[in-house]
Amino acid sequence: MNYDSQGSVVIGVGGNSLIIAEDRQSIAHQYEAVENTVSNIVDADQQGWNVVLTHGNGPQVGFVLERSEIAAPEVITIPIDYAVADIQGAVGYMFSRAFDNEYCARGMDKSAVAVITRVIVDTTDTAFDNPSKPIGPFYDEAKAKKRAKKFGWSIKKDPDHGWRRVVASPKPLKIVELAQISNLIKKNHTVIACGGGGIPVSSGTNDQLEGVEVVIDKDFSSSLLASELDADVLLLSTDVPNVAINFGKPNQVWLEQLSIEKAQSLLDANQLNAGSMGPKVEAIMQFLKNGGKRGVITNPENIAAGLAGVAGTQFIANH
Repeated sequence: MNYDSQGSVVIGVGGNSLIIAEDRQSIAHQYEAVENTVSNIVDADQQGWNVVLTHGNGPQVGFVLERSEIAAPEVITIPIDYAVADIQGAVGYMFSRAFDNEYCARGMDKSAVAVITRVIVDTTDTAFDNPSKPIGPFYDEAKAKKRAKKFGWSIKKDPDHGWRRVVASPKPLKIVELAQISNLIKKNHTVIACGGGGIPVSSGTNDQLEGVEVVIDKDFSSSLLASELDADVLLLSTDVPNVAINFGKPNQVWLEQLSIEKAQSLLDANQLNAGSMGPKVEAIMQFLKNGGKRGVITNPENIAAGLAGVAGTQFIANH
């Protein structure tokens, strides 16, 4: 099904999408991946879409924390909320630079702005009882367990890649900089916001904000941002072109369209990996339930085609 190439869209790209191979993890390699993603997004921009970008930071924030741990004998260590802020600035810089260069190359009168974004969470969220959000690189079992013992980490095994550190991931409740983001959009800027799911803060006594050492899921923050901005579409970019059932098996089937009911049945049947595709589908379902018109899951090279309705998995609202 084809759709009109116009309206507002929140596009969420994963932090893992900036690292396409183990031997391509340098800043230069990550920036090259950013440039490729931005080129695909600007294709959509030229089709008439007003774009707001969010991004993940799992590997990148892990690198910051790992450097901090290695340097601990010499300098003070960095709390997780500061590490998220660090990566928001660094990755936001990469995306804003790539957008501005792409706009200039195409003769487009636009510019990008990265907003350091805080997101409020509830410190009584049950997620604190079950750390589940992976950060940092993958390790083999022996190295993961050694680091867990040394640094007091919680670790979990990814069935496809190895072991990673996991931290609590409470649900996002409120985007502190929402008004500023909205104003920048109205002035025709491409806004990069909620990097890494947002800097996690809690609202304490007299509404005083305090940092919290957790990581917020980027997909859920993207869903919240899209709803709060009344976006038409939420597109979540990942490393596969579509959602699939029986993923990785001989009877794998790529899905072109999903209703909320069908998506829920796949979640209930454990067809969607809780560590990767599951949260993306849940985030899009929440967006649609909150009044969004359409959701899309696809890979970076199919962003424009996915918005046009000719690629990716299309999620259709019932309203």
